[in-house]
Amino acid sequence: MSSTTHVQSDGSPDPEIISARVFKAPRESVFRAFTDPDILSRWWGPKGHTNTFYEFDPRPGGAWRFVMHGPDGSSYPMLKRFDEVVPHERISLQHIDATHGFRMVMAFADEAGGTRLTWHMRFDSAAEAERVRELVLEANEQNFDRLERQLSAME
Repeated sequence: MSSTTHVQSDGSPDPEIISARVFKAPRESVFRAFTDPDILSRWWGPKGHTNTFYEFDPRPGGAWRFVMHGPDGSSYPMLKRFDEVVPHERISLQHIDATHGFRMVMAFADEAGGTRLTWHMRFDSAAEAERVRELVLEANEQNFDRLERQLSAME
């Protein structure tokens, strides 16, 4: 793990983690992969993880309650609340957790015959963002890999 601290232009620790990738699929398909719980449950999470969804209401104020199951048998209960859902453009939600709460904005934009998906994760604490940064960046890449395979299967 790197000892580099990520800082903002004013020198303070950076509470944000950003991941992005361009997918060879139209925005409508990428957005649908996030808003259709049957599709989302197939690819959400890092490599080897599966999901059990209990509630999924992708509209402002709606909840997303699920358990992510790790390949080692561990279970991770999750609760997220949707702040904003703009079809084919943006989804904003709060990850509610005592150890690492964050706001996540997923932005969908046309690019090079596909869709650029950008995840902005702004943690409640810059220290917590720094503690999990490398793990989150790797997990996000695995999530993008799984999404890419799901989008190919949807064609």
